[in-house]
Amino acid sequence: MITATHRHAQLIIDRQAIYDNVQNEIKRLKKGTDLFAVIKADAYGHGLLEVAKITKQAGAKGFCVALLDEALALRQAGFEEPILVLGVTDPDQTPIAANHHISVAAPSLAWLQQATPFLNKDAQTPLRIHYAIDSGMGRIGMRDISELQAAVKLVREQRDAFEVEGIFTHFATADDPNPAYFNKQVAKWQEILASLDEKPRYVHVSNSATSLWHAKCNGNMIRFGLAIYGLNPSGRAISSLPYPLKPAMSLTSELTFCKQIHAGDSVGYGATYTAKGDEWIGTVPIGYADGWRRDLQGFKVLVDGQYCEIVGRICMDQLMIKLPHEYPTGTTVVFIGRSGMHEITAQDVAEYEHTINYEVVSDFMPRLPRVYVGLENQQ
Repeated sequence: MITATHRHAQLIIDRQAIYDNVQNEIKRLKKGTDLFAVIKADAYGHGLLEVAKITKQAGAKGFCVALLDEALALRQAGFEEPILVLGVTDPDQTPIAANHHISVAAPSLAWLQQATPFLNKDAQTPLRIHYAIDSGMGRIGMRDISELQAAVKLVREQRDAFEVEGIFTHFATADDPNPAYFNKQVAKWQEILASLDEKPRYVHVSNSATSLWHAKCNGNMIRFGLAIYGLNPSGRAISSLPYPLKPAMSLTSELTFCKQIHAGDSVGYGATYTAKGDEWIGTVPIGYADGWRRDLQGFKVLVDGQYCEIVGRICMDQLMIKLPHEYPTGTTVVFIGRSGMHEITAQDVAEYEHTINYEVVSDFMPRLPRVYVGLENQQ
């Protein structure tokens, strides 16, 4: 997709906020615990390579991604730190990971069996693996001790194919004020972990929510994700935080057109909005093809420090807002961020859409330029 650099609509990414969020978490970690920055999905919409650079400067010891292609992009950009692919890598692709010193999740005994012949044939070095344990997330991973023990046996027999680097699980409710299911998962994880006669280099369970609110579970590595970007993993369910999270993303645009309409005039596809009197309507060059979804009709943006309602259906490339009075074209419109005394957050957008802040920031499309500010002198 083409990045639209010839219109005034952009995501502004605050490097300093990302740096500070990582630094603040590292200061809380026990000695010997490494922070790996989770930068999958284009760093949750913030830009893979730039966020990798910032988090490395801030002290991240490695990276976590979802896909082998994301890991390869980091290697091609010159990053030499450990990289873990958290999703399932196709067994026939494992030699590529091995040859680029990329670690992958080992989700099952069957997967190890399927990967072995490919590695023995095409890998120049053993594949670094992290045993994935399903302690209750229900996504990927080995669910019982017997399967893990069989996997350990196979890996020991295939030392030329595999190198065990870690073991991990993922908690489904670490961001829930009710700890009942979380504690159930912890108990299962501890039972499975105790069955190993030798622990690998990395033992890890903590995403952002776990590390923020259940730090005693951290192991010797955390997978720090959403909090890097200054967003609360619980939304508003848990408001207490060990330090203030600094949101890193703003979304701004400008008015490209301003006109007065009158009582009975309608706006947008389907004529879903009709003026009750004389009104000033502004047009803004952002639409659902940028990731500002159609169901945000009725939500508000900020113009000159004032809330302005989105009226009419959001178009693919444009939307309309109701203004308090006439404004000149070129006037700044804030979708996420601060204007005057008011602020709109990704969490505000998420609540209007009945979703989560993760989805809001990761939905923004590549045609919105990422403009990086702050931290220019940081090396």
